[in-house]
Amino acid sequence: MQARVVRSLVEGPLSAVGLVVEDVTVSPAGRRSVVRIAVDRSLAALPAADDSSPVAPLSLDDVADATRVVDGVLDSAAELGSAPYVLEVSSPGVDRPLTQWRHLRRNVGRLVTLRLHDGGTAAGRLLAVGPDLLALAADPATGEGPARSELRVDAVREGRVVIEFGHLHDEALDEDDVDDEPADLADESGQEG
Repeated sequence: MQARVVRSLVEGPLSAVGLVVEDVTVSPAGRRSVVRIAVDRSLAALPAADDSSPVAPLSLDDVADATRVVDGVLDSAAELGSAPYVLEVSSPGVDRPLTQWRHLRRNVGRLVTLRLHDGGTAAGRLLAVGPDLLALAADPATGEGPARSELRVDAVREGRVVIEFGHLHDEALDEDDVDDEPADLADESGQEG
């Protein structure tokens, strides 16, 4: 089983359900092959002038649907014969390098760090990605740089999404949610020790 053959078989059916193939690998594993396919949401449905609306990441249901499509195609493909395989379908994940326009466009709204072809770097919130230019808001962690900057998309060598963790707002805590006396400070009689 060859990755290019698998890719050629699954690209059309996945496109029909609004997904694109990002990567295909086939690795031997004993008498079987492990077929790994990374899929992502197609950008074809976005209006051409839309460069700033967020693109929803794939849900578990989307990946399950993609798995059913791929499994059906591979099971019925005469080109593959009856070679046993293990199928793994997933999204590329947040740690994927952003090396192409479509990778950048799918991450509008996220914090990114970009390595540029000229050796420089840029960081900030990705505000928009058009055909030629992308817009970044200043990196909130450092506060450095202009409030908004633009770069040519072809100036970007590689980017990475910066993982953001949410913060629990103090006002979200209600007095009933806070225990006045930790349980480990009370002895068996209920008296503080």
